Amino acid sequence: MAGEASKAIEPKVLWGGGRSPFSVSYGKLMMWFFLISDALTFGGLLIAMGFARHKYADLWPVSEKVFFHFPFMHHTELPLLYVALMTFILIVSSVTMVLAVEAGHRMDKKSVTKWMAYTVIGGFIFLGSQVWEWKTFITGSDYGVYVLEDGSRMQVINEEGDLVKAGAGHGHDAEVITGAEAAKIRDTYEFVKGANLSRNEYGHKLYADFFFFITGFHGTHVFSGVILNLIILINVMKGVYQKRGHYEMVEKVGLYWHFVDLVWVFVFTFFYLV
Repeated sequence: MAGEASKAIEPKVLWGGGRSPFSVSYGKLMMWFFLISDALTFGGLLIAMGFARHKYADLWPVSEKVFFHFPFMHHTELPLLYVALMTFILIVSSVTMVLAVEAGHRMDKKSVTKWMAYTVIGGFIFLGSQVWEWKTFITGSDYGVYVLEDGSRMQVINEEGDLVKAGAGHGHDAEVITGAEAAKIRDTYEFVKGANLSRNEYGHKLYADFFFFITGFHGTHVFSGVILNLIILINVMKGVYQKRGHYEMVEKVGLYWHFVDLVWVFVFTFFYLV
């Protein structure tokens, strides 16, 4: 018993403070707290989307049939290729951020500047791509659809106003409605072209709601990250962190940027692929 007592840590040492928990700075610890809370928010959104998709499975569109456009190749169907390119660009920007943090540990101002600049450029490219994707999604197809009472949709397939059930395709097995029957549908039901928060050409309106909210919420994070990275880049170029003797601020914004990239991987997987 005496031996065990001699090994006990004195309360003054145990509770006296004066050291950082987990040997990390206050700033990085608070960043981790913020990222965990933000992860729960994104997780809640994706789970809610999963419930909606299960409930309205018959009306939920297949994303590869919605996002098949590519800049300057409007009439060529390339399912999810542009979204995959956006994902690749964001992942590459995460790699350049890792290289910036590593250069900061070596106090290499020139390399930190270079890799941070590449990260900012990658972020701007992603944001521009997302703007184009939103524009295409909101604009819709060439002809639009008519939404029937049961939620199914009849798609206009030519300038004469002939219709076919949306999602059935335009092959030989697709039932094309023409003449008076097509005219009755056009006169009776609501015409929808593109998507917004209340109407959706592609399927159930919640699909568009979740698209705008999830990708918009993530895009806001990317925009914030780009602004933060740009501010840090300017400070790096001015030699602020070189004078401080460390580049911890680069590491802090790096944590945020990696989180933004990781969240997009989940969004890409569960919204576009699954």
